[in-house]
Formats: sequence, C-alpha cells, structure tokens
Amino acid sequence: MLRLVIAEDAVLLRAGLVELLTRGGHQVVAAVGDAAALAAAVDADRPDAVVTDVRMPPGFRDEGLRAALDLRARHPGLPVLVLSQYVATPYATRLLGAAGAQRAGLGYLLKDRVGEVSDFLDTLRRVAAGETVIDPEVVRVLLRQQSADRPLGRLTPREREVLGLMAEGLNNQAIGARLSITEASVVKHCGNIFMKLDLDPAEGNRRVLAVLAHLADLADLGVD
Repeated sequence: MLRLVIAEDAVLLRAGLVELLTRGGHQVVAAVGDAAALAAAVDADRPDAVVTDVRMPPGFRDEGLRAALDLRARHPGLPVLVLSQYVATPYATRLLGAAGAQRAGLGYLLKDRVGEVSDFLDTLRRVAAGETVIDPEVVRVLLRQQSADRPLGRLTPREREVLGLMAEGLNNQAIGARLSITEASVVKHCGNIFMKLDLDPAEGNRRVLAVLAHLADLADLGVD
C-alpha cells in the first residue's frame, strides 16, 4: 500500500483518481486542486509518492510540473507521476532532466492512460519503486518525429526501437521479450546507444540520460 498525495484541479477527475487508487489498495492522504496546496500537503504528510497534473491554477501552464520538481529538490527521491492531457515534449524533457543524475522515481503519463486501470496502477508501482516511465504513446510520437540529421540519427532502426522501449521504463529482459531477441543482444544494443550518444557512466544513470538526450533533441526541433 502506498500513501499518496494527488493534485488535480478538475474535481471529477480528482474524485475518480481517489476512488481508483483506493480500490487499488492505496491510501490517498490528500487530494488537492492547485500547486500551493500540493506543496503544503507533501510537506505535512510526507507521502510515498505524488500524482499530479501538469497544468493547474492559477495559470494553467506548468504549475503542477514546477511544483513536482521543487518538491523533488526539497525531498530528494520523492517518486512523482505527472499526468498530461497531451504529448508535450518540453514537459517530459524537464521531468527527465531531474532524473538523470539521481535515483529516478519519475513518470510521465497521458491522462487517457488512467482509464486503463491496470496499466495506470502498474506505472504508479514502478515509479514508486524508483523507475523512470514514459507513456508508450509519447515514445511513439517522439520516434515518429525523429529527424535523421539530428544526433540520434546515428542510431540504427533496432537501436531506436531499444531506446523507445527503454524510454517506457522496460528493463533489458523485458525489452528482449518485446523484440524477441536475447538479453545479451539488448545489452549490446544499449552499449552501442550509450557509445553513439557519448554518454559517460560517471555522468549518472545512462539509461535515463539516453532518453533525456532523445527528448532534448526533439525539443530543439520544436516538437510539442
């Protein structure tokens, strides 16, 4: 059972999240509607994880995301699952930027995925366990919009497939099963990805950094 704080300005969706998570065996210690209330609730209740919308009052831009990143700075390692209505590359990039050099525990999920209860609860579990998880639809959109003359154009089609599944938070065994290749082959592809992106192990979690490089590359293209 996880102790959770939820931040969502839409009253009906907030109530639905509380019901869904409670039925899933978790305890919602606070359900709030704006970023200031989110910060106060986390400071007061010290939850196991936070689920927050990106856009909240008063500006309905990135208040939820900024609050989540600020909370991560004040409470290092706090698992945060961010919900978004649309595929917004800059938000995902900023979120992953906070995970690159530390234990992850970060997720970026489209709100439509909340309706797929088992997937949503599994994502929350993985984020709470310290994984970085990006919505599969976000990954598909980003890969479709990848330009061959950008830095990630160095990767082969198979390596881009592996990177896409890596972005979803899959481990090597799960990637191998999804692509019907051996785990050793996945390790080799990952090594090639890290090498082609010039990722140094000393810089932090190379899996997260590889995904971050991919999203940052697309952000430079203006993909939103």
